[in-house]
Amino acid sequence: MQGIWREGNRFRLLAESSRFLPAVFEAIDEASESVLVELYLMESGRLATALIDALTRAAGRGVTVALMLDGYGAMGLSAADRRRLEEGGVALRLFNPLGFHSLVRNLTRDHRKLVVVDGRLAFTGGFGAVDEFLEAWYEVAVAIEGPVVADWVRLFSRLWDSPMTRGTGTPALVHRIGVAEQRREDYRGMRGRVVWGQGYRYQAIRHSLHGRISAAQRRIWLCTPYFVPTLTLRMRLARAARRGVDVRLLLPGKNHDVPGVRYAGQRFYRRLLRSGVRIFEFQPSFIHAKFALVDRWSSVGSCNFDHWSLHWNLEANQEVDDARFASEVAGLFERNFAASHEIHHREWIRRPWWQRAREWCFGTLDAWLTRLR
Repeated sequence: MQGIWREGNRFRLLAESSRFLPAVFEAIDEASESVLVELYLMESGRLATALIDALTRAAGRGVTVALMLDGYGAMGLSAADRRRLEEGGVALRLFNPLGFHSLVRNLTRDHRKLVVVDGRLAFTGGFGAVDEFLEAWYEVAVAIEGPVVADWVRLFSRLWDSPMTRGTGTPALVHRIGVAEQRREDYRGMRGRVVWGQGYRYQAIRHSLHGRISAAQRRIWLCTPYFVPTLTLRMRLARAARRGVDVRLLLPGKNHDVPGVRYAGQRFYRRLLRSGVRIFEFQPSFIHAKFALVDRWSSVGSCNFDHWSLHWNLEANQEVDDARFASEVAGLFERNFAASHEIHHREWIRRPWWQRAREWCFGTLDAWLTRLR
């Protein structure tokens, strides 16, 4: 599903944890009314401890604090940390804890990443509360102000109320949270909307991306850490490249948290390269960011271009239709392309047999998992 396009917003691109984590913690520390946090990954460690400290400090000031975690992604959060949250006044709910129900329900995870402070400032991207985001993983977030923040609050509230969530916070808790009045003249007139997926097969994010790719005139630049694209997406990218659009993929290199996913996606390189798609593998670290640029349209959020995100998970992206923001995103892409190894078709077709065998093995496994749909 998708929200409506709203004018009068301000979007700030925050690349790397050294920029977005301080901004998030500063916003939480300045909160006076409410803090909403929705995360897929939260594991006990330095970052989780810092987040718990910030949330409990806010709750101690009388701020309404609601934390929603995925039941699977939060399995690494210790019982002691959960007690700290609850005893500190934080309302904690878990989405879809694993249970003895249908396979489809267990596979559907809340993969969204969201922080909203006082109904006036929101953050989204691919971040989580695990220590890898402190230094090891490259991530990108966007800070959001303006009328579109209300759509993020509504999105959070609907899931908080869902019968698939369990925890200490009452379902009605977030309905008391207001949305700050936004003065449009403060935000330079940026146009944006929220697009989200509701789980199994209901992925407006996919349809939005497909439509943009099909209509692209100049460029299609995509960054994703888990590139196992559907046939439809591969065909659209190849067709765009053949008609002269500058199509580039920014993907992880050897630094990867799930190498098998990388190998499964590499089996598609040859045909994409042959059609004119350019592929860059990021070298400095594992790039966990998910952002896209098509002409002047940009998207930053939680959704990967793999079967899981496109068919199973609850996802949410912030879309922006603004030339100024697109220029910032393009600059970020250019810097990351420069730090990447570009793979060329002639080089790729000469790769060794063992690499081809690895792609086949993991590709076969991916194809089997895809049939679960």
